[in-house]
Amino acid sequence: MPHGRVDIAASLQVTGIADRHEFIVENTRLMPVPLVPEISLHIAHEAVPLWQKTEEELGEMGLPPPFWAFAWAGGQALARYILDNPATVCRRNVLDMASGSGLVGIAAMKAGAAQVMAVDIDRFALQAVAINATVNKVAISACGDDLLDGPPPDVDVIVVGDLFYEKSVAERLMTWLDAATARGMDVLIGDPGRSYLPRDRLVSCASYDVPVTRDLEDAEIKKTQVWQLA
Repeated sequence: MPHGRVDIAASLQVTGIADRHEFIVENTRLMPVPLVPEISLHIAHEAVPLWQKTEEELGEMGLPPPFWAFAWAGGQALARYILDNPATVCRRNVLDMASGSGLVGIAAMKAGAAQVMAVDIDRFALQAVAINATVNKVAISACGDDLLDGPPPDVDVIVVGDLFYEKSVAERLMTWLDAATARGMDVLIGDPGRSYLPRDRLVSCASYDVPVTRDLEDAEIKKTQVWQLA
């Protein structure tokens, strides 16, 4: 696992974990994930109010939007694929890039991964991962570094759920993922057709109709693909 690996609880205690834990629990509900009912997450019941509350009440802390509070379509599809195809991660070291709620990493552990590291630069996301991992009775380590600034760590599989919505992020991510595949790592991507997904570089593994919230998407069902980086 990469330099910068941290124990979730120990790391977040240093940076005011109690407030984050309280905010997440008070502003979400524990619910099964629509496409992956084997997994339950602390999810925002109403997307817009939480988004506004984060910006208005916690804006002074310089927080990013609460991406950790939703089961995004790409993550749902990727989690479903991993649970249905456990050989993709079984007994392998997995890195869950921009983990958010931790959904995909939790699915990997349930499918038999040797270990999973959740990576997210949002400290609220790392706390959400800790809460959700405990609910689902799995152990996940965490890293709050921006790993795209350096070489990919020494893992077997990198999973990416729904991260191709912004051009600059997508470009940095693809350069990093190319370096990972050059070193023999497998890369799995879940995506519902975001604008900056480089489809010509990918091989389709599966397709799902994923239930999502209208507060965040343009439809109640999103056709979502799981891809492997060629």
